[in-house]
Amino acid sequence: MGSEKCGRNSCAHFRRVDGYSHPFRGSLTSPADRASLNETFPDLEVPMRIQFNFYPAWLICLVVVSACVASHRLSAEDALPPNVLFILVDDLNCDLGCYGHPLVQSPQIDELAATALRFSKAYSQYPVCNPSRSSLMTGLYPEQTGVLSNSGNFRKRHPDLTTLPQHFMNHGYFAARVGKIYHYGVPDQIGTPGEDDPGSWDATISPRGRDRDVHDRIHSLIPGKFGGTLSWLNLDTPDEDQTDGRGATAAIEIMKQHRPEKTGKPFFLAVGFYRPHTPYVAPSKYFDLYDRDAIEPVMEKPGDRDDIPHAALPDRAHQRTLTVPQRQEIIQAYYAAISYMDAQVGRLLDALAELDLEENTIVVFASDHGYHLGHHGLWQKSDLFEGSCRVPMMIRVPGHTSSGQVHKHPVELLDLYPTVSELCGLEIPPFVLGDSLTEVLADPTAQTGSAAYSVTKSRGGNLYPELKGKDILGRTIRTDRYRYTEWGDEAEYGVELYDYELDPEEFTNLANTKTPSAIQRELQSRLLVERRNANSSVANGSPNE
Repeated sequence: MGSEKCGRNSCAHFRRVDGYSHPFRGSLTSPADRASLNETFPDLEVPMRIQFNFYPAWLICLVVVSACVASHRLSAEDALPPNVLFILVDDLNCDLGCYGHPLVQSPQIDELAATALRFSKAYSQYPVCNPSRSSLMTGLYPEQTGVLSNSGNFRKRHPDLTTLPQHFMNHGYFAARVGKIYHYGVPDQIGTPGEDDPGSWDATISPRGRDRDVHDRIHSLIPGKFGGTLSWLNLDTPDEDQTDGRGATAAIEIMKQHRPEKTGKPFFLAVGFYRPHTPYVAPSKYFDLYDRDAIEPVMEKPGDRDDIPHAALPDRAHQRTLTVPQRQEIIQAYYAAISYMDAQVGRLLDALAELDLEENTIVVFASDHGYHLGHHGLWQKSDLFEGSCRVPMMIRVPGHTSSGQVHKHPVELLDLYPTVSELCGLEIPPFVLGDSLTEVLADPTAQTGSAAYSVTKSRGGNLYPELKGKDILGRTIRTDRYRYTEWGDEAEYGVELYDYELDPEEFTNLANTKTPSAIQRELQSRLLVERRNANSSVANGSPNE
C-alpha cells in the first residue's frame, strides 16, 4: 500500500479543550462522528473543516455507489489484515491474579490471559517510563535511542525513524493513541499530549479526569510531590469520571468510528492507562476490595544489602523507614489502582466482542516496567533487580492454539515491534533489533535462545556520597536461571549474580570479582555480546523503510 495514508495531508486545525488533545483526521471529522463524540464527551470539541466544497449531484451519486461497491467487496472477500489493540499500562508489576498473586483482584486481565499467550519472564529494557517506552516503540535498545532518562527524546538522534504505529500507518492502517503511550510526566501532564510523538498517529486523545484536579487532597510522603513519590487517594467517583475511565470510553468510541467494515481499513489502536502510576488514585469501591490487615508488606531483611553494590540501590526519601501500617495503606492504594485499571481493560475487551471485532483483532497487553513495594528496602523502580525489570505481558491472537498457555523463557518488550508486525503480515524493518515471537506463539515451549538485556543509570548518589555526581550505567542480563549485572563500563562500581532457582528473593550475591566462578565468567561473556548488540550502529544513523 506504499507510504500514502488516508487523510494525512488534509489534517484539520485543532485546539485543546479541557485537557483533551484531539488532532482528528480523516473520517473522525465527519458530522456524524462529531455528533457521536460530542454526545460521549460533552466538553470535547471536534474541529470542523474550514473549507467547504460543493459538487454536482451526479458526482455525489457516483461516490455513493462506489462506496457501496467497495463495502460489498470488503465483506465478500474479508481480505483486511487484523486490527491491533495495543494496551500499555504505567508502573504495573506482576501482582496480578493470573501471575499467582493471592490478593490482587484483576479478573479482566486474568480473563485475557486465559485466551492469550502469557509471558512469565518478560523484561523491560530500562525500568523507567520514557527510556522503556522509547525503546519498545522504536525497536531499538535505550543506548541506541539515546534516551537514558525521562527527559530524552529519540527524535533527536533518529529524526526519520519509523515507529511501530508509523509502520502500520505506512501499510494502510489507521493509527490512534488514547492516553499515555510515549512519555508523560504523571500526574502533571495528564490531559495534555505529554511528550508524545505526533508523527506516530492519525488521531490522538489525551483524557483528563477528576483525579487530575484534586492534587490538594492527595496523601504524599513529601507534601506537594506526587509523580516520583509514594502518594495516594481514595476518590469516591464513578469509574468514568477519572482519567483512565474517560480514556476507555474514548477508545471504545474510536473502535466504533473506525470499524474496518465502515472505513475499509484496519486500525492500530494504542491505549495507555495511567494507573497504577503514582499517585495511586482510584474510586472507593476498589479500595474496599482490600482489607489492610490482610496485606503483609515485604520487609527489608537484616543483612540483605550487605553484599549489594551501592550503585544498585536507588533509595528515595522516607521510604525505608515506613511503618507497617503505612506500608499497608500504601499497598492497598496501589492494589486499588490496579483493580480500577483492570476494570477499564475489561471495558475495552467487552467492546471488541460487542462490536464483532474480537475475531479479527490482536490484543497486546504489557507494562512499561516493574515496580517494587519494599523488596530490598526499595519502592517504585529505577534499578536492575527482578521486581523493577520484570513486566506482565500477553498477546492474544484470535483462533491461535497458544491461548491460555504460558511461555516460561526470557523475552523483551523490544520483541513486540517485530512480533506484531509479522502477525499482521508486515515486513519487519531491518533496523528493528527485537526478536519476533511468532514461533513462540505457535509453540509456547520453544526457547528464544537469548537473554533479556536491561540497563539503567544508577541513582546510588541519592544515598551514598562517593557516588554523588557520577554518571554510572548499569547493565544486566536475565537468563532462565540467573541474573548477572555490572555497574560501570568496566564493572568498577560493582557486580551482581543471582541464582533464582536457589535464591528467588535475590538475597545472596554470588559475584566474586577476584575468583569468578565458571557461571560468572560465562554470563560475563554473554553480557558483553548483548552489550555490543545493544550498542550496534543503526543503518545510516536514521533508520527508515
